[in-house]
Amino acid sequence: MKSYVSRRDFLARSGISVAAANLMFNLPSLGFGAANAPKKRLVFVFSPNGVIPDHFWPDPNASEMDFKRILQPLNPFKSQVLTLHGVCNRINGDGDGHMRGIGCLLTGIELYPGDVQGGSDTPAGWSQGISVDQHLKNKLQSLPETQTRFGSLEFGVMVPERADTWTRMSYSGPNQPVAPIDNPYQMFDKLYGQTKNRAMLASVLDDLSNDFRKVESLISAKDRRLLQDHVTMVREVEKELKQQLAQQLTQGNVSHAVPQLTPNVEEQNDNMPELTKMQMDLMVNSFMSDFARIATFQITNSVGDAKMRWLGIDAGHHELSHEPDSNEAAYESLIKINTWYCEQVAYLAKRLSETPEPDGSGSMLDNTTIVWTNELGKGNSHTRDDIPFVLVGGGLGVKTGRALDFKGVSHNRLLMSFCEGMGFPEKSFGNPDFCGDGPLALS
Repeated sequence: MKSYVSRRDFLARSGISVAAANLMFNLPSLGFGAANAPKKRLVFVFSPNGVIPDHFWPDPNASEMDFKRILQPLNPFKSQVLTLHGVCNRINGDGDGHMRGIGCLLTGIELYPGDVQGGSDTPAGWSQGISVDQHLKNKLQSLPETQTRFGSLEFGVMVPERADTWTRMSYSGPNQPVAPIDNPYQMFDKLYGQTKNRAMLASVLDDLSNDFRKVESLISAKDRRLLQDHVTMVREVEKELKQQLAQQLTQGNVSHAVPQLTPNVEEQNDNMPELTKMQMDLMVNSFMSDFARIATFQITNSVGDAKMRWLGIDAGHHELSHEPDSNEAAYESLIKINTWYCEQVAYLAKRLSETPEPDGSGSMLDNTTIVWTNELGKGNSHTRDDIPFVLVGGGLGVKTGRALDFKGVSHNRLLMSFCEGMGFPEKSFGNPDFCGDGPLALS
């Protein structure tokens, strides 16, 4: 078995430049991607308005995982799933339950005072701290052997254009919300804009060649020979660019083809299923090129009121979530809505499980942990107890195929577990008052 060689060690031994090392980073013979040092990836998937607990949480005392209705789509991955009941968002202060639910979910710290009014509670502003996804991005980007092009990617689906505490889950620092990209075509341009630039450059070279031909009859024989040398050089560059572009579009620049998106899908409610699929496909492709190892995927927002007419449901999700449990029609609709969200998580898990790691260290799901979560435990009570946390995949090295019940622990300790699982343990994360007993034991 190959021993792991960090990029930093390779640079020191060989004396070559960082740029040259970057070009050679994926060569198997150098052992950068050896099986004993696989990539670790972490993805946070957000859906809003709580769940229906009786149809969501598996029995922790059962002899084997027994998924209820909402988690049924994850049955193919049962051995790779870990559910964490009893994890609670204890962060208090300004803002209503929804605002603190999403704004403190990944930061573990209070919101600043502000002027965004939430329900009957006090108004609030942005979070007072960095979110765990951005914290881990910074840690990974600080090491040459784990640096990637983007560090992290923030995907969204039908996230409102307005920027307020209800619409942001990721923070690069105190008072610094990170906006997700919820347009797949914009995300495509972010990831693959270089392909477009090469096509444009090839077009410019065509124009140059045409201009050269126009002046040939106006210059001397000596100058024509000199000009012809330039034309030949331009044609060689153009040929190389076209070959590179064709390779990207058919075989991929390193490990995969540039994805083909369904054209002209508008950002509107009824297109949510197609938009979600497009974004998840882009995420998997970005991992294949090692563009990032941290990602967030935010479907709508806290108090999201999508109307899931493709499920035969005309009422908005948030509206339904406020109905009492005695409203049987609303109760059934909410089960269907949360099952649909679970289907999206299962689709992402399926894509990752079907995609081999370029270095041969298993499937991408083996090295990626999906964390599906929510701002509330239950919508009609606005509780932030028993926040849904469902982990899928092997990126954190935790023991899966289990349903755990932590009986009321602070979610800050889970944020510390994410740091530990990614190789960057912390003594606290967010508000230290809720971190005293250390990270949760997930192994």
